[in-house]
Amino acid sequence: MDWRVWHDKYDSAGSRMAERLRTVQGQIVTALDSCPPGPLRVISLCAGQGRDLLEVLADHPRRNDVRARLVELDERNTGSAKQVARASGLHQVEVVTADASLGDQYRDMTPALLVLICGVFGNISDEDIKRTIDACPQLCATGGSVIWTRNRRKPDRVPMICRWFAALGFDLQWLSDSETELAVGVHRFMGEAQPLVMGLRMFTFVGYDKLGR
Repeated sequence: MDWRVWHDKYDSAGSRMAERLRTVQGQIVTALDSCPPGPLRVISLCAGQGRDLLEVLADHPRRNDVRARLVELDERNTGSAKQVARASGLHQVEVVTADASLGDQYRDMTPALLVLICGVFGNISDEDIKRTIDACPQLCATGGSVIWTRNRRKPDRVPMICRWFAALGFDLQWLSDSETELAVGVHRFMGEAQPLVMGLRMFTFVGYDKLGR
């Protein structure tokens, strides 16, 4: 899978990917608008080119309050993200070319008020989805939000994902319509944030093309 070319789908007007991007961006706006005044931290796992967050921050009123870290393994995608961040004057956005599954990548950035796990759950095993959700109390601040995505192809894992979040004290704030194939969910953490465990590995990125075989 060429993950740089994969991002071209976002530019296909009317495509499911373009719709999902708009939906995620809308929920990011809502999450940022609801954050308390003052500095706020955002982290993005498997951030790709960072278009979901960077395009929102470009003209959002809270842009200067945000300190963000985008972690992505594909250096071509991080190169694009860095270029967009610089062009938009988003100097507090850090783009890191690294393995996003490792908790160490988020050192000094947790607990965050916004955690983005977009394009991840559809590319990893069920066991790793649960492992990643189990790590979210280490990533997310009390009152903070996790925005995630997952396809609804059978077997639909979205209800299971929602149950796993709920079991850890995350309240469902918003979920895209059940008829939408590319689901977007937002959970707010009402529990107590936990210290980040160094050495933690949350998942192994397999790829949806290989998972479907």
